[in-house]
Amino acid sequence: MSIDHLIYAAPTLERGMDDIEARLGARPVYSGQHPGKGTHNALLALGPAVYLEVIAPDPAQAGVARPLWIAADAVAAPRLIYWAARAVSLEGLVERARRQGLVLGPVSAGSRALPDGSELRWRLTSPQVNPADGIIPFFIDWGDTPHPAGSLPSGGKLLALEARHPEAESVNARMQMLGLEVPVRYAPEPALVAWIKTAGGIALLT
Repeated sequence: MSIDHLIYAAPTLERGMDDIEARLGARPVYSGQHPGKGTHNALLALGPAVYLEVIAPDPAQAGVARPLWIAADAVAAPRLIYWAARAVSLEGLVERARRQGLVLGPVSAGSRALPDGSELRWRLTSPQVNPADGIIPFFIDWGDTPHPAGSLPSGGKLLALEARHPEAESVNARMQMLGLEVPVRYAPEPALVAWIKTAGGIALLT
């Protein structure tokens, strides 16, 4: 399994886009709403099949109950809060994890309306379960939908992703059980750190 996308949350989408542009030298493009979820996003490719998602509460969906999915309304400043790994046979993965004592939640279908009126569709495990403060990812399968990174402007190349957690040893064991090669190191607070090669040099995203 490989990294599918990184999730960078911000209090407002404009603020998140501005922050990424300042850090990477490229501005994410608005992608659309998550209908019924209360969020909208902007995207930037970090390779041929990996991208950065900037996500924020959508003012046009102010009536959606809080807290929002993926804790998109829980940040005071822009930061990396979560990530997704690409996988197939999601039900089998969920069952295998359950037998090892790790709950990934149910598999559901998702969609997002695109600016051109078309719809992007996928299946995923539940982001709301979040078993290790955003360090253990949720899993996504795009099926026959083209991967979003292929049509996005480039923000650079993702070189590495590292996780930090106060229970690093146990989280690392679970990551290995899931077939994930993202290292987990000890830190007092959970965090994700991404190294991205840009036109201006190596950028650090946290």
